[in-house]
Amino acid sequence: MRAPTRFARRTTVVAAVAALGAGLLAGCADDGDDGDEGSSSGGSGKTTITLGLFGTQGFKEAGLYKEYEKLNPDIKIAENVVERNENYYPPLLNHLTTGSGLQDIQAVEVGNIAEITETQASKLMDMSKVEGVQASGWLDWKWKQATTKDGQTIGLGTDIGPMAICYRKDLFEAAGLPTDREEVGKLWAGDWEKFVQAGQTYKKKAPKGTTFVDSPGGMLNAILSSESEKFYDSSGEVVYKSNPAVKAAFDLTAKAAEEGLTGKQTQFQPAWNTTIANSKFAAMSCPPWMLGYIKGQSKPEAAGKWDVAVPPKVGNWGGTFLTVPKSGKNTEEAAKLVAWLTAPEQQAKLFSVQGSFPSAPAAYDLPLVKNAKNDMTGEAPIGEIFAQAAKDIPVQVIGPKDQIIQQGLTDNGVILVTQGKSPEDAWETATKTIDNNLEK
Repeated sequence: MRAPTRFARRTTVVAAVAALGAGLLAGCADDGDDGDEGSSSGGSGKTTITLGLFGTQGFKEAGLYKEYEKLNPDIKIAENVVERNENYYPPLLNHLTTGSGLQDIQAVEVGNIAEITETQASKLMDMSKVEGVQASGWLDWKWKQATTKDGQTIGLGTDIGPMAICYRKDLFEAAGLPTDREEVGKLWAGDWEKFVQAGQTYKKKAPKGTTFVDSPGGMLNAILSSESEKFYDSSGEVVYKSNPAVKAAFDLTAKAAEEGLTGKQTQFQPAWNTTIANSKFAAMSCPPWMLGYIKGQSKPEAAGKWDVAVPPKVGNWGGTFLTVPKSGKNTEEAAKLVAWLTAPEQQAKLFSVQGSFPSAPAAYDLPLVKNAKNDMTGEAPIGEIFAQAAKDIPVQVIGPKDQIIQQGLTDNGVILVTQGKSPEDAWETATKTIDNNLEK
């Protein structure tokens, strides 16, 4: 996973577990077929297209490279993968700045797309000019995330993370809460305050040793992801301290932590993984890829005990873009491959194998998405639930240092309330940490 940031962990967390058994590839080159490794000429008269990726994006695992090579016999595909985004992104930024050392295609995580769009657009192809690519093929907010003010679109989205609430039906029942997903959604419809109230109800009859939600960090992330403006305003100014929505989200999460409604762990750490395995919480903020993580950490008997309900307000957690550097040797062929990999049919296949939810709305009516089920949630129509959530996600302002701010609010903020700090002291610690890091 992509420590240290909560916001940035998502894609390699997906990589680690959504494939359910596929290990992360650390700093290695991996071809899309089993032939000899090629160069830009492919070794046998073929053109080799290279992809620079972080984590297991799933293209190879879903068989997409082999399929494309079969459709295009003169093309060979090789991926160069770095396990963690914090090890992948700084060199990418440096390579873009210098114009050297780049792959034909470079992935960019959603938490970094604002900085790349703002500072490196001149180094990247305008993907809106590629044949067959139209803005209407992607969710509007996803397309806009990689589009400059003058209309250049520097990357095509592969996936998104529409938020839901995953919950344990058995624990809800034991605490006297409804278990039907429609009724559960009504408990907190439209208001995160109602979500905390549901937690207070849960606590009254909670099975021993359990909390309502998994962690304060996960809860805060979900609330903030449902806001159209959080850390930056539309002019690019840092406003996280003055934005009332951020402080309200922090205070509500701190309240839940102070009342013992949240677990005391930091997400994606070993202690947190143990709480999943031992069924120590009843609900969690849950994009599609989280179901794979839940399965990977759960004991076999947990299968079918989970369900998925709509959140109080819809947000997004995660997503990746594919870009084509202008300095590449195979820009035209690389752009064609990106367009193909991000087409609805391929996004649907990626979801079926990797749990990466499509950013192309046309994929939502394809059987691989529409009829999707998950071992942990039984017959829950997860494809339909997440598709509806995806359509309702607000267009959110993303700033270049969102990850730093998000991490400060979670790892140096609300988590401290579970350790005995007051919400006021936790906020002060978080803001000091963030401001110090923003100045570096």
